[in-house]
Amino acid sequence: MPYPGPPRPPFAPPSRLPAVPSRPAILSGYSPASERSPPEAEKPQDRSGTAKVPPLSGQSQDLSVGIVVEAPNCIMAEQLPEEVLVLIFRHLPLKDRDSAAKVCRAWASAATSSAVWRDTNISCDCEQEGMLPSYLYTYLAYVHHLRLECELSRKRSRQAVTELLTVLANCAPRLRSLRLESRGEKPLFDAGRDILNAVHTFCGKACELRHLDLRRLPFTLDDKLVLQVAHGCPQLCSIFLDNHTLVDSVRPSSILELLDACPHLRALGLHFASLSCAVLQALAAPGRVPFRLLALQGSCPEDARTSPVPNESWAALCCRHPGLAVELELEPVMPADCVTRVLQPAIPVSALRLNLSGDTVGPVHFAAHHYAATLRVVEVRTSASLELDAALQELAARCSGLQEIHCFCVVRPSVLTAFRVHCPRLRSYTLKLKREPHPWLPMLWR
Repeated sequence: MPYPGPPRPPFAPPSRLPAVPSRPAILSGYSPASERSPPEAEKPQDRSGTAKVPPLSGQSQDLSVGIVVEAPNCIMAEQLPEEVLVLIFRHLPLKDRDSAAKVCRAWASAATSSAVWRDTNISCDCEQEGMLPSYLYTYLAYVHHLRLECELSRKRSRQAVTELLTVLANCAPRLRSLRLESRGEKPLFDAGRDILNAVHTFCGKACELRHLDLRRLPFTLDDKLVLQVAHGCPQLCSIFLDNHTLVDSVRPSSILELLDACPHLRALGLHFASLSCAVLQALAAPGRVPFRLLALQGSCPEDARTSPVPNESWAALCCRHPGLAVELELEPVMPADCVTRVLQPAIPVSALRLNLSGDTVGPVHFAAHHYAATLRVVEVRTSASLELDAALQELAARCSGLQEIHCFCVVRPSVLTAFRVHCPRLRSYTLKLKREPHPWLPMLWR
């Protein structure tokens, strides 16, 4: 009897999920035909009555003419160690993992190992029938790090994400990190309340969650969600709320409550409207753990209207956390005078992404003069000009530690030469000397 594969427990709603065993018992009754003892093969006889010797292992025989042909040696898949199979299966989509578990006992053991499910990516944008198979819920308890992708324009994809987040709130106590990503265009006038409500429910019960990344959700995040995270995830180490949205509804007071409830927080992503002097003071408090990353986004009108944090507050924060890195992303909604107020000399900027509708040359000059010691990544989206080329050459000459430079406009050859000569740590760049069809892909250097 061929191996029937892993059992398929009937789907149960979140309130009546089947108990999760320590390891799925799917190996009982295993008796593949390949492992049975075959009967003694009858030796072929020629007309003279002399027995022909069967071909050796790794050889094949042409029975029509009796010629032995050498076949290439190959390692049978079932002979691979389980550790190797685990490394392969952990990169497979859900359906392929299910198919692999049906091949043989060794594959079933590897495909259902907790190491395979520890880091899991689930995409809900390409499935049709049975978008979330019922057997998935058997292994959710093994998932520690989950990246969940959805297609916002498809109703079934949104329903699958909502359903899965609801189930995770009840049966995934080991989940340490959650990253939500969306693809495609979201429907007009859609606030994403179904997905955001599911995230709210999940965060209320994810007491062991360490990392939450919502940067790829194009919905308005609010104080209610932040406060739910603060009360439900006390072990949180990083949270990123700096998504691309038209409205920022997270006030600095909610961030202060989050910092007070999550003392282990080391990385934070915010809009400029959610930042204040009080937030920086809370981060610089004597009892806090070393703070490593602060990502700031300026992409909505609230960000442009907010009062900038003074340079003295940034200096105090850098003194308290000398290893701090700040990432700045400025979108066209930020006017030139606002950009001038935001860029303070004491900010330890490690990544600067400029997509401005106004002056870009000035911020590049400012970065070359004040961020030379910390700057590692620069991205510029603007139109070509001789002034921009001169600013980029100055940036290359001053920022020797630069690792990536991406400029999405045509530059002169002297700009490319400057970065190659003055930036020995450069590993990737997008510097085009002539117009090319989009998308422009970066070049790897060294």
